[in-house]
Amino acid sequence: MARAAVPGGLTRTGAGWRAARVVERRDETPTARTLVLEVPDWPGHLAGQHIDIRLTAADGYRAERAYSLAGPADGNRIEVTVQRVPDGEVSPYLVENLPVDVPVEIRGPVGGWFVWRPTDTAPVLLVAGGSGIVPLMAMIRARRAAGSRVPFRLIYSVRTERDVYYADELRRRTREDFGLDVFHVYTRETPEGWPEPARRIGVADVNSHGWPPELEPAAFVCGPTGFVEKVADILIALGHDSRRVKTERFGPTG
Repeated sequence: MARAAVPGGLTRTGAGWRAARVVERRDETPTARTLVLEVPDWPGHLAGQHIDIRLTAADGYRAERAYSLAGPADGNRIEVTVQRVPDGEVSPYLVENLPVDVPVEIRGPVGGWFVWRPTDTAPVLLVAGGSGIVPLMAMIRARRAAGSRVPFRLIYSVRTERDVYYADELRRRTREDFGLDVFHVYTRETPEGWPEPARRIGVADVNSHGWPPELEPAAFVCGPTGFVEKVADILIALGHDSRRVKTERFGPTG
């Protein structure tokens, strides 16, 4: 936060808010970190849902932001992955300064439309832009946890190889998880030996690495507003049913 944050002070948590405690932190990229939170009596959640995190400053000022859940619950433990936003109020504190074993306030789970359920049987296309991978990774992890064989395809647009979230896990899952295919589009700089130039995602990427519309796949698109709108337009132009294209976008707050 711009002001000094006081993660404590949870004795009078408001309606819908819960006290949670950070129990683990993991670096994902130079500017993003996964926080593992322990939440007593967590009710469970669906892949694609999010929580609100609230911090309180010493002078009583409060700031809250929404963060997608990064995977299924592990008992009372949940995960969020936070990208540090330059000049942000909340994300720099969560990424750089929030210690382990410090309480925060959370509210959720929130959302019931941009979700994938293990009982769903349609092929799934996931299209992520940057940190928009987080709720889509939750779907990949939920598929694995449920032992589902529903075919998944992920198209992940990211600036450089250094900016890929969950890089080791994605490589492992493409080897081990039957029916999961992952394709990267690098927009600024490609890895050494990469067969294609850096570029923004386009029709050819979605057409070649997605599902044909006649299979009636469920499509989930998450990322910055411009990215999401472009991909959704491409899917519809390719013949996908707009009712089966679900989008979630993010942008600057304030």
